[in-house]
Amino acid sequence: MATAKEFSVEEKLVGLIKLQKIDSKLDEFEILKGELPIEVSDLEDEIAGILSRKNRIEEEINGISEFIEQKKQAITDSEAMIKKYEKQSDNVKNSREFEAISKEIEMQQLEIKLYEKNIRDANEELANKVKALDAAKKQIAAKEGILTHKKSELEKIIIETEKEEKHFKKLSEAARMEIDERLLYSYDRIRKNYRNGLAVVPVERDACGGCYNAIPPQRQSEIRMHKKVIVCENCGRILVDADLNDSVVAK
Repeated sequence: MATAKEFSVEEKLVGLIKLQKIDSKLDEFEILKGELPIEVSDLEDEIAGILSRKNRIEEEINGISEFIEQKKQAITDSEAMIKKYEKQSDNVKNSREFEAISKEIEMQQLEIKLYEKNIRDANEELANKVKALDAAKKQIAAKEGILTHKKSELEKIIIETEKEEKHFKKLSEAARMEIDERLLYSYDRIRKNYRNGLAVVPVERDACGGCYNAIPPQRQSEIRMHKKVIVCENCGRILVDADLNDSVVAK
């Protein structure tokens, strides 16, 4: 049964430095893209929300239009009933029948007035909905114009960096395979803690290359010996000596 290769501390540090330099290069691609991916995503979500509101307004407009048509038909039906009752009134035999027909006509006339009020109110609401729909359409058009521009910018950057980015992603995957699992976990955890993604930093001018906190001479001597993995007591980043850091190239 094959046994896993045991790496010396120096080899582990070299692996970490290499991975850091590769990941820093990948970070550069993300910096180049800037806020564009987030802006594109936010704009797409915003447009989806406005589209949903537009569709809802269109449904409401259809509902109001159907309501108006129903009331118009109701007026037509009431007018037909009035004509019917007026024709019947010509053939009444007594005052009681005449009074009953007159009440029916009056009832239909009141119904017509109510339907007309319903239509006026609905038309007013319809006008407001049409304005809201027009505003939503203009808003969508404006947002889609911005989105197209942002997508174009992002696509241009992606095309320009795609080949190189893929290359460094493969290097990162390969480099991660060479690092102890627990050490890799610590590296990833430290990277997430800092916006610049630096988990492994050299000692420069007697200070931590991440937080610039002074490193005592004895500590620097231990770092140069490569006998153990040493972290900055102030920021927790993994410290390496500048010569070892400079000797590692990621390309």
